Amino acid sequence: MSNIRFLTPTLHGVLNYAAATGLIVLPFILGFGGLALWLSVAGGIGLIGYSLLTDYAFSAAAVISFKTHLVLDLAAALSFAAAPFVFSWGGLIMGYYLVMAGAVVVVVALSQADPITVSDSTLSSAG
Repeated sequence: MSNIRFLTPTLHGVLNYAAATGLIVLPFILGFGGLALWLSVAGGIGLIGYSLLTDYAFSAAAVISFKTHLVLDLAAALSFAAAPFVFSWGGLIMGYYLVMAGAVVVVVALSQADPITVSDSTLSSAG
């Protein structure tokens, strides 16, 4: 049975910067205003910030571990999932925030939390 956690930290990093770009740009394209717009933009900027500090290929400084990064991702997903209910957003804005939250949960679920262990087990099973 293959491991469902196939996203390496490197691939996760690529997805982070793509997602951050989407979080910053999409609300403008979709015509959001006020808090719905700026919460997404802040989420994108925050994602860039902690991605630059994560111990993986696309960071500027390895300040936080990849596992801590995944916890921050889940906290962001929880915040995005709660926002439409806390702020009484419906329609497109609600859908946007719930889809973004769900996408983050899926990416975290598919990411290798301990790539050394995964690599070691792959190498030992190959021999």
